[in-house]
Amino acid sequence: MPKTAVAEFDGVTKEYRVGLTKRHFLRALAGVSLRIDPGEVFGVVGPNRAGKTTLVKILLSLCHATAGRVERFGQPAAARASLGRVGYMHENQAFPRYLSATELLDYYGALAKVPAAELGRRVPALLERVGLADRSRESVSRFSKGMVTRLGLAQALVNNPDLLVLDEPTEGLDLPGKQLVHDVIQEQRRRGQTVVLVSHVVVDIEKLCDRVAVLRDGTLAFVGTVEKLAADPATGRRQPLEAALKRWYQPQQGKTT
Repeated sequence: MPKTAVAEFDGVTKEYRVGLTKRHFLRALAGVSLRIDPGEVFGVVGPNRAGKTTLVKILLSLCHATAGRVERFGQPAAARASLGRVGYMHENQAFPRYLSATELLDYYGALAKVPAAELGRRVPALLERVGLADRSRESVSRFSKGMVTRLGLAQALVNNPDLLVLDEPTEGLDLPGKQLVHDVIQEQRRRGQTVVLVSHVVVDIEKLCDRVAVLRDGTLAFVGTVEKLAADPATGRRQPLEAALKRWYQPQQGKTT
């Protein structure tokens, strides 16, 4: 019996009302269908304004599809109860800067309904894991960009999520910080938990992802393994992934994917 998908998009379209009178529409996604399975690292790539952020927002119930079906853990995405099983690391953290690292993780853990006793054990371990144990009582206002990014990773893990969504997680990190992110992603996979990785860093996509979705102009241009993505269409031989992505990113005039 096939496992229930962690996330499933079926013919998903999203249109935003724009302009002063809100009479015009901007289509961010058009008929996107894909499935994210348990235990895989699923990459989402594409040029700017391809629809990646909108796809993630719909997955996280931060906005709703105009048309189509979206499920999370086998339930409609509108059923917010399953959000307790999701961890999300935003590309640009906007944490309350007056809180300490410990206070911030306690706060987000409480929002995710993690029991207080479990939080008491988990928060110190997470701060140790991301290299902030010695700064746990300091105000976030004193943290560098890289430290805030590390704290964001800890925040995304505080509820031990079955689905971890990472949006440009290595942005602003030094080499040890980038390796930390890689290690966390691989640990999640080993535990059978799922990761969605949104990134422009080709080496991260190539090294970490089991499958990749390429969005282009709001449509799904490709979904499949990294090996298939990198295959030269003429020879079938593997080419550098960066070169392959440039080809997939090209607009297809008069063609709907």
